[in-house]
Amino acid sequence: MDCGYTEHSHRHISIVSHRAGDILEKLGYPERTVELAKIAGYMHDIGNCVNRKDHAHSGAILAYNILKDMGMPVEERTEIMMAIGNHDEETGMAISEISAALIIADKSDVHRDRVTNKNLSTFDIHDRVNYAVTDAKLEVKSEERKVVLDLTIDTELCPVLNYFEIFMNRTMMSKYAAKYLKIWFELVINKNRLL
Repeated sequence: MDCGYTEHSHRHISIVSHRAGDILEKLGYPERTVELAKIAGYMHDIGNCVNRKDHAHSGAILAYNILKDMGMPVEERTEIMMAIGNHDEETGMAISEISAALIIADKSDVHRDRVTNKNLSTFDIHDRVNYAVTDAKLEVKSEERKVVLDLTIDTELCPVLNYFEIFMNRTMMSKYAAKYLKIWFELVINKNRLL
């Protein structure tokens, strides 16, 4: 599913699902909590099939009903619903461990593979910034109680400042989500620690 500026298809949801689970697993959360974070990550953008605007809320309702029909206990499907409903930077915030992990996992997926527009001459700022990111790693350092988003940005394609023009809200949301998990969020761009 391609919605808006970047892809939200199987590639994106697989990365988000894996990262959300990895964050909680490395921080020592129970296996079932890790599994619920993975499910939330996999389903988090399902609301895009309704509309990109307010996709988090419509997606939360869709996911809740799908999981209900599959027989998931109400407590678990409610956790997933709340995480999905709070993953968008315009209306959401970390309200649980699962939602915090989902936010960090989702907001850290910036990379040229997400650009759906293949015509460089028509790139807008979102295309340009994502395309300029040639390498993106999210590393959980449990001993140091931090998560590190390490980006390599080709500054010939896009200055680092452009990254912050569109990602500042997402970066701050990730920082507060990490704080909810009692860890530090660190941003490294081109080997420079910025946050």
